[in-house]
Amino acid sequence: MSDVARLAAAGRACLLAALLSSCSLVQQLSFEKPTLRLTAVEITDIDLSGVAVVLWLEVFNPNDYDISTLRIDAELELEGTQFGNALLEESVVLAGASRTTVKIPAEFEWQGIGAGARALLQRGSLSYDLETRLRVKTSLGTRTVNLGNRGEVDVWN
Repeated sequence: MSDVARLAAAGRACLLAALLSSCSLVQQLSFEKPTLRLTAVEITDIDLSGVAVVLWLEVFNPNDYDISTLRIDAELELEGTQFGNALLEESVVLAGASRTTVKIPAEFEWQGIGAGARALLQRGSLSYDLETRLRVKTSLGTRTVNLGNRGEVDVWN
């Protein structure tokens, strides 16, 4: 093989390597919003002032790369009644193309939670509406993602 042919082959190999690495970079540049669902509400304590719970979320990261939460802020409505807010200000790694269970502790006061509180104590499941803001860190920087989810959730105690 001549020197010119070797240089041409090396040039093609370098070009191919550059194209493949840029494809990987392009994948990192694209960002798909995670999805989540509330899988359970665990009652951890009940007293005269209110109820302490843990919200169990299943978060799916559809991206091929990991992202990390910086903050998760959730507004919870149970049985059509505004129940309150839950906040998690710690980093949780959401592995790429997989589901991660995230537990958010919260305390809710009895005042103003009426029907939702009664259903929480009387039934094994309840209807919910969850509005969540995830502050996430990606290779492209930080962003806030707003997610909504509603359905029926099991109650554990």
